[in-house]
Amino acid sequence: MATLTTRLRDRRLDAAPTRAQTIAFGASGFPTQLMTQTFSAFVVYFYVTQLGVPPEWVAAAMIAHGVLNAVLNPVVGALSDRIRTPWGRRIPWIGLGIVPLIVAFALVWMPPALPVPGLIAWFLVVVAVYDIAFVVVVLNISALFPEIFRTTEERARGNVPRQIFAILGMVLGTAGAPALYGWIGWPGMAIVLSTVCLALLVWSFAGGMVERRVPEAASEAMRWGAQLRYTFANRAFVPYVLGSLFVQTSIAVILAAIPFYVRYSLGAAEGDGSLLLGAIFVTAIPSIVLWSSVVRRTSPRTALLWSVAVFGVAVLGYLLPTSVLAAALIGVAVGVGVGGLLQLLEVVLSQIIDEDAVRTGHRREGAYFGVNGFVVRGSVVLQAVVAAAVLTSSGFDASLGDGQPDTVDGGIRIMVAVVPLVFTALAWLCFWLYPIRARDL
Repeated sequence: MATLTTRLRDRRLDAAPTRAQTIAFGASGFPTQLMTQTFSAFVVYFYVTQLGVPPEWVAAAMIAHGVLNAVLNPVVGALSDRIRTPWGRRIPWIGLGIVPLIVAFALVWMPPALPVPGLIAWFLVVVAVYDIAFVVVVLNISALFPEIFRTTEERARGNVPRQIFAILGMVLGTAGAPALYGWIGWPGMAIVLSTVCLALLVWSFAGGMVERRVPEAASEAMRWGAQLRYTFANRAFVPYVLGSLFVQTSIAVILAAIPFYVRYSLGAAEGDGSLLLGAIFVTAIPSIVLWSSVVRRTSPRTALLWSVAVFGVAVLGYLLPTSVLAAALIGVAVGVGVGGLLQLLEVVLSQIIDEDAVRTGHRREGAYFGVNGFVVRGSVVLQAVVAAAVLTSSGFDASLGDGQPDTVDGGIRIMVAVVPLVFTALAWLCFWLYPIRARDL
């Protein structure tokens, strides 16, 4: 143990990361997205249909989960920036958080035989542990990205494997989880997915997560008041975080609308929604490489503006299709824009952190990723408000089944195309106001 802790303490990055370190660091994207997508897609279904918990209680528990997750982001981020240990600022958080995270994720799907009040208590406690561990691990992994990769060139290349791993994790979380629980049951699914996540996080931690000898490491940490003042007064961060919120809301609205779009606008089977999602995600993978090349030849701001524009124009195409195939082709174009957003948002945030470090003398990756995480959680609320407003105003009635009034088709097409375009246009305006024009500071 002493040898292991000594090796972790003495491990520092003094130059550009190697290819092996880049790939190993990128592998962390797979388990984090796998857990995120599996939890968000199936936890309500599991507790309501499999365990018999009343939907309103599950909804209340999910609201508590969302609030806790949002609040934890800025708190953990600020604490991470302030910590000073021989092993670095981020590594101790990640190393101590991996096992609790994996265990809590598994226990979400493996509750004991309890009455409904006991199941609700189990859900609240286990999900609280999962939330805390998830934010501790994932936020600190994100905070390592601008530190490991210090130039736009390095970040453009370094983010490619991470985002490809992330998309593969999204696909397994949404498509693989149902196959697993249908085959070996929910506990079996939990064990398999948790084992995969643990293996990849350990590989990523051991092979790719390394800190630099930052100049301010031995200095006094920035005070809490100064943390907040410098973060919210940053002229680059404010338009960025608002643009990020609008982009995330646009994507969330599309994902929520697609099941309705497939059934009530295209008149297809519910399972065909996977074809539309698959078209987006499969196209996004090579598009990440494309946008990596674009940002290396232009600047983070220019590349982000182009990717947002491509995404916005593409989503408007969902107004037209009358078949699943035509909608999937629109999804290919949407995927090109999504690939750019996945690739570029963290590259731009890293540039903001660099500029802040020049002004303050402190590298505050944790604070910026934490506040960003807090703000973009608002996309969940905005998505829910949009879905409720559109469905209600269009006359949607679940009791009518497929016999919905004609206005429902129009309302759903507006929700999947026009509303995302509006949010995307707002995001484009925010990023246009982003003041850092250079490729590197």
